[in-house]
Amino acid sequence: MTKRFLLPAALLFTAAVNAQDLPQPSPKGEVEQVVGLTKVEVEYSRPAVKGRTIFGGLLPYGKLWRTGANAATTVEFSGPVTINGSKLEAGKYSLFTIPEKGAWTVIFNKNTGASEGDYKEAEDALRVKAEPKESEFTESMTIGFDDVKDDKARMDIRWERTRVSVTIDAPATEQALANIKEALAKPDAKFNAYNGAARFCVDRGLMPKEALAWAQKSVSMEEKFWNTHTLALAQAANGMTKEAIATAQKSMALAEKDGNTAFVNLNKDKIAEWSKGGK
Repeated sequence: MTKRFLLPAALLFTAAVNAQDLPQPSPKGEVEQVVGLTKVEVEYSRPAVKGRTIFGGLLPYGKLWRTGANAATTVEFSGPVTINGSKLEAGKYSLFTIPEKGAWTVIFNKNTGASEGDYKEAEDALRVKAEPKESEFTESMTIGFDDVKDDKARMDIRWERTRVSVTIDAPATEQALANIKEALAKPDAKFNAYNGAARFCVDRGLMPKEALAWAQKSVSMEEKFWNTHTLALAQAANGMTKEAIATAQKSMALAEKDGNTAFVNLNKDKIAEWSKGGK
């Protein structure tokens, strides 16, 4: 009886070992960033330096690199973007690079399963140049985002002591204004919707008269320190400096009552700016 169970038990043990989920030398990484209204998702594997010379050593200059390890690195855009000023349609792409001492070539390829062996230049959707810069030491290759502001962001590839970056521009103003129009057309639009519309336009220097009307509407519906501050900004944007100072003082008092130090300081700064004749 005992012998009958020895072989199946051994096979089961072997299968269990083979099925183990073990740590990878180049673990998978994921990063996501919203640029404007466009979601950008990156999936890649993160090789480590391990004391090696990377660029010009492990990765020879002038040779195609899959920009990571293991499977292809992919970048997905939920909407159309421009990369370093060149247009790229929405979609998912594999990310290749050709490291050079001078300018790298950064490649977005339509074959998301491609690696160096089955890469085809004919499937490139876009190629751009990017200047490598000296950076702080990075042991594990990292792809991330910096300088995220309005509709732009910088995507960085960092490894060893090198940083290579491309600028992603995803214009969102037109879509945002359409979203505002749709939101405020609803009969049950709330005071915070009017405030959001006003603040967006004030921050981007758009439609100052409409922004003022929306800010006034928000405050008339429900007065808070933050939408009162937006009203002050909208008044200043329309050249109503005295009114803006008085409204900021009111916002500051409301913020003090609510214990919000950040808005107290914001209002103080604006009052000082406008009192000197600034807008």
